[in-house]
Amino acid sequence: MTDNELKELVEGLAVSQAKTAEEMKVYFEESRAQLMLMFEKTDAQILKTDMQMLKTDAKMLKTDAKMLKTDEKLKSMGIHIGGMANSNGYSTEEYFFNSLEDDKRLGTLKFDEISRNLHYKLPNLEDEFDITMFNGKNVAIIECKYNAKEEDVVKLIEKKVSNFRQLFPFYANHSYYLGIASFSFDKRAEKYAKENGVAILRQKGDLVEIDVNNLKAY
Repeated sequence: MTDNELKELVEGLAVSQAKTAEEMKVYFEESRAQLMLMFEKTDAQILKTDMQMLKTDAKMLKTDAKMLKTDEKLKSMGIHIGGMANSNGYSTEEYFFNSLEDDKRLGTLKFDEISRNLHYKLPNLEDEFDITMFNGKNVAIIECKYNAKEEDVVKLIEKKVSNFRQLFPFYANHSYYLGIASFSFDKRAEKYAKENGVAILRQKGDLVEIDVNNLKAY
């Protein structure tokens, strides 16, 4: 190889390296620009998400404030949401107990004593009875429900009598008469009660109407 050929080869390599360096520089600049754009987009998306979350939190706080205001208003009226069901049950018991206390009758059956929320507990059994009435040979068990359903009557017949006999053995040999007292009756509940000889006690104006058709002893 002559000196001129060697010189041309060296110059060619230098040019080639210069082009490669320039191309690499351009490549890195483009990559850097793409990365910066991606980061900007990501930051913008994160910011947008944060704004949406802040809006959601604000809506939830607004809803909580409304609920608190409503709850306070109800409380000022003497109404507690958590205790409405219990309150309804208590008012039902109180209404029918007061009526039966004045006239302790179930149809033609007259009773001497009346109790409310009679409760007793054994090691393997515990129960409470809304209203009970007694005489020398009969016991009346009245279950009170704000809105009576068929299953309430079923429970009264299938469980309450048996439980009472076990919890209060003194009355084990008495005859038991049952009643379901309510301000409102499911049609199936009323039908089932009548078919099974359970008295139906309902409000009628200022009085208590007692339906004792087919009343039977248990």
